Amino acid sequence: MKRILAAAVAFSFIATAQAQADDSLTLQLKWVTQAQFAGYYVAAAKGFYKAEGLDVTIKPGGPDVNPDQVLAGGGADVVVDWMPSALAARQKGLDIVNIAQVFQHSGMELTCRKDSGITSPADFKGKTLGVWFSGNEYPFLSWMAKLGYSTSGAHPDVTVLKQGFNVDPLLQKQAACISTMTYNEYYQLLEAGMKPSQLIVFKYQNEGVATLEDGLYVKGSELSDPAMVSKLARFLKASKEGWVYADTHQAEAVKILLAADTSGALTAQHQTTMMREVAKLTPPSAKWGYLRQAAYKQTVDELLSTKSTPVISKKPVGAYSYVVWDKAFKS
Repeated sequence: MKRILAAAVAFSFIATAQAQADDSLTLQLKWVTQAQFAGYYVAAAKGFYKAEGLDVTIKPGGPDVNPDQVLAGGGADVVVDWMPSALAARQKGLDIVNIAQVFQHSGMELTCRKDSGITSPADFKGKTLGVWFSGNEYPFLSWMAKLGYSTSGAHPDVTVLKQGFNVDPLLQKQAACISTMTYNEYYQLLEAGMKPSQLIVFKYQNEGVATLEDGLYVKGSELSDPAMVSKLARFLKASKEGWVYADTHQAEAVKILLAADTSGALTAQHQTTMMREVAKLTPPSAKWGYLRQAAYKQTVDELLSTKSTPVISKKPVGAYSYVVWDKAFKS
């Protein structure tokens, strides 16, 4: 009887320990469920987070969701954001720190109608250009400043159209150019019936004005807690596994995304294209997620180049940390 009781107690203890084993962590995405975030959904679906003892909640974003504000309000432990937005928020007082840089290259573009007469950036002057706001406008403003074009005032050199998160302004000829991503809106234009021969594309990466996009950010104060650093390191390891799997098993990744989508808005065709293009920005490597200093410096320099209304007015201090990356991949 005592053996049975002891076994029951032991089993109860093991079951309780297992139930308590997974540490909860909430990830806030910058935008809605789509292949831009495939690695995180794959890591969850394939059990990579579970294997690291994590119970990860993925919160999709949207037009009314600001990841930095969610982080500040305690609604997430980790957020995906673009560095220009994060650095601008940091200068305003938010203790936001980059712990990993997932996208190693910029996917941002300005896509123009050829029938607008634009053949080079010199032709932007006098034209209407569609621009995303909510923190996404900073790379554009830096680029225009570098070109010497004013974007505000009574008689700006270029007229800025506050662009919704769609391609309608170009289709309806409300703007000569609009903001697009290599993996998303450009292909929305093609799916809407436009041909590549009707478009001219200016990639920020090729124009020398690229800034870092999807990175992972946390509150800096969390990095002084060894337990939190350990949890974040496990999150990074599992996320890398998810991204590597997504990049090398793209068809399966798309199926996982379609299953995770609660809006019903995703299509297999568009997500397949997006997954292919996103994979070019997240190449598997031993340095996955490592913030390269050259890319960081270029981002900061671009944001400081807007002399009249700079995105940031001074070089940031403490805006990134390798503590979590080192714990994840050097330990």
